[in-house]
Amino acid sequence: MVKSSVKIDPITVEIIQNSMRAITEEMFATMRKTAMSSIIYEVLDFGVAMFDAQGQLASSGSGIPGFIGMLEPGVKSVLEKFDKPDAIREGDVFMTNIPHHGGVSHLNDVVLILPVYHEGTLIGWLANKAHWVDVGGSFPGSISADALDIYQEGLQLPCIKVIEQFTPNQAVIDIFMANSRQPEVSKGDFWAGIASMRAGEKRFKSLVEKYSLQAVAYAIEDYIELGERVARAALKALPKGTFEASEVTDNGLSIKAKITITDEEFLVDLRGNPPTQPNGLNATYDSTMVDAQMLFKAIASPQTFANAGSFRPIRLLVDDDSMFAAKYPAATSVYYENSMMSFDLVWKALALAMPDALTAGHYGSICGTFLGGPHPKTGHSHSIVEPQIGGWGASSKFDGINALYTGFHGETFNVPVEISEQRNGLQIDRLALNDEEGGEGETNGGKGIKLDYRVLTDNWWLTMAYVRSENGPWGLKGGNRGSTNYVNVVRTSGETQRYSVCTALPLNEGDVVQVVTANGGGFGNPANRPKEKVLDDIKNGYVTYERAQEVYGIN
Repeated sequence: MVKSSVKIDPITVEIIQNSMRAITEEMFATMRKTAMSSIIYEVLDFGVAMFDAQGQLASSGSGIPGFIGMLEPGVKSVLEKFDKPDAIREGDVFMTNIPHHGGVSHLNDVVLILPVYHEGTLIGWLANKAHWVDVGGSFPGSISADALDIYQEGLQLPCIKVIEQFTPNQAVIDIFMANSRQPEVSKGDFWAGIASMRAGEKRFKSLVEKYSLQAVAYAIEDYIELGERVARAALKALPKGTFEASEVTDNGLSIKAKITITDEEFLVDLRGNPPTQPNGLNATYDSTMVDAQMLFKAIASPQTFANAGSFRPIRLLVDDDSMFAAKYPAATSVYYENSMMSFDLVWKALALAMPDALTAGHYGSICGTFLGGPHPKTGHSHSIVEPQIGGWGASSKFDGINALYTGFHGETFNVPVEISEQRNGLQIDRLALNDEEGGEGETNGGKGIKLDYRVLTDNWWLTMAYVRSENGPWGLKGGNRGSTNYVNVVRTSGETQRYSVCTALPLNEGDVVQVVTANGGGFGNPANRPKEKVLDDIKNGYVTYERAQEVYGIN
């Protein structure tokens, strides 16, 4: 669609733009209510969005921001691949999951893309991206931090038509089901994604029928332009200059970021970072760009809508074929931990310059925990995916928040104990705040959690990869670093082993997986924490009296 030169009255424009947001919200609700796996309907590990005919993000729905942000290059990859006349038709649905080709983060995050037509004219696109519990590969759950390349990670779907002119391609459906260890769940989540987009398509077409194609085209373009105006106005209010940060990863890699803010540009420079890694700890350029977009949105205009215009001031510099811009066929299974590192680096670089907007470091890991095996009630192969909640860093005025998802997650929820026990076939022995030391300051970092899964039958497995397992979240202005993320596996024999990374680790009945997520970093010298707050900390069990004497100097 091309913006009409005819002026549309502002009330109609406002109604259409609000309707666009309603469309993506209905898509989100439809997906949540029809999906089969708890990672989607409970955790909400998916995202939906609406685009103009050129593939520009017009309206972002609820869900994981990183998913939504990557859908624009996904739609544009369809336009690039199917660029011949009549290659794209009404009733088509495209399917892709290859991270290096646009729109995707790792193979489990399957993207569905639908073109929307009105009277034979392409008027826009709808897209849905969700984490599927298994897409094949060497290990159950299709996740391995040790994978050497993408071929070990699972089935690849290279931007293909899964539905053509309203007719499903049964061969494609058969192939992805045959490559999944949980084929019925994959099939159910696939059709949930289709239902989500069909709901959006119906509303999109109704909008055009009610207000005319000309009016909708004008409103969409006006909305994107408004997004850019809001972003550029917010950019002018940010502190100007160059800000830098560095960290050492758990495996000894030095990583760094340099952020330059001017009145015209938000420049994220990640050059000079390590090359593509010989494992799954890699992210593509699109993924790293979204990390920059999320942080920019959080500090520039967090209360406003997001569309393509919202991110026009951002420029990303990164070395080709680095761990932040991996090329095909690099493994990307645990890209999310890589993304957390780049997101956290930009955050750290700007934190001192923006103490009212950014806290000390939070637990800084998705803490993706993959568990599976025969369900104790049915005996059928079953697996779960659960990112974990953790501690946020302290701000200049307030203690950090306890037990919250990362800044990367958006509208995400942890799986309730009842769902884990009834649907997922596990027993939850404990869910409590982390009582370990770390994160003390004039204001304290928030608490992570301790979550114990008890396995109820033999032949289960665990896959996980947590960063910040050696170096806790950074403090600010003399605040202490937080604690660390890790997992203890306690065997029935009493033997205990600590892990920061493992792939398909065998588990049997009675074994306990103890998840521990970090306390956030502190802000300011702990000696300056008011005595009454320290006494409250002791009373609430956040700190022992002995630790309070040691860190805060309380008598």
